[in-house]
Amino acid sequence: MNSNMIQENLQNIKATLPKNVTLVAVSKTKPVEDLQEAYNAGQRIFGENRIQEMAEKHELLPKDIKWHMIGHLQSNKVKYMAHFVDLIHGVDKFSTLKEINKQAKKHDRVIQCLLQAKIAEEDSKFGLSFDEIENILASEKLKDLVNIKIVGLMGMATFTDDKQQLHKEFSSLKNLFNKLNTDNQNLKTLSMGMSGDYQIAIENGSTMIRVGSSIFGKRNYN
Repeated sequence: MNSNMIQENLQNIKATLPKNVTLVAVSKTKPVEDLQEAYNAGQRIFGENRIQEMAEKHELLPKDIKWHMIGHLQSNKVKYMAHFVDLIHGVDKFSTLKEINKQAKKHDRVIQCLLQAKIAEEDSKFGLSFDEIENILASEKLKDLVNIKIVGLMGMATFTDDKQQLHKEFSSLKNLFNKLNTDNQNLKTLSMGMSGDYQIAIENGSTMIRVGSSIFGKRNYN
């Protein structure tokens, strides 16, 4: 996509966002040049779903970029990003938290994480049940993991045009977030909403949206 388009797309999206909503530019499969264009237009937060690809881009791009891991996470790959990743969106196992903590410790870092809740009706989406999230946050074992910080929740809605269903799924996660927030002041981030549904997510209290194709154009998977 030409550079003016990326810049225009970013400006158009940011113009519609409330002040408290953070935009993550989802740059997976996109060439470094496209990320540089978005960077030149003022974007500083990029989301990738493959750790190796993110690590390569991190090497090549300005160092004030904040890198978010937004894809499903394999524990054995955490070590490749522990030295630079800013926020990990999709944690859906306690064992993954332990691995992130272990790798963060090696680099003397505290890595921020979001717990991924299962809100979609589709079977394909990963995520924890609401009960599992409450159990993790209340667990004594979590207190031992001093090199991670759980800063919020993430959810992916069903891929559907049914707005009522999207409202229902997003609001269910917002309700959980509010409930947990009263006991846990660290929970500040509610990551919900992508290119197709982020307006509805924002209406339901999202503070962070993950937008790819609306910025960079359609994805290139070849």
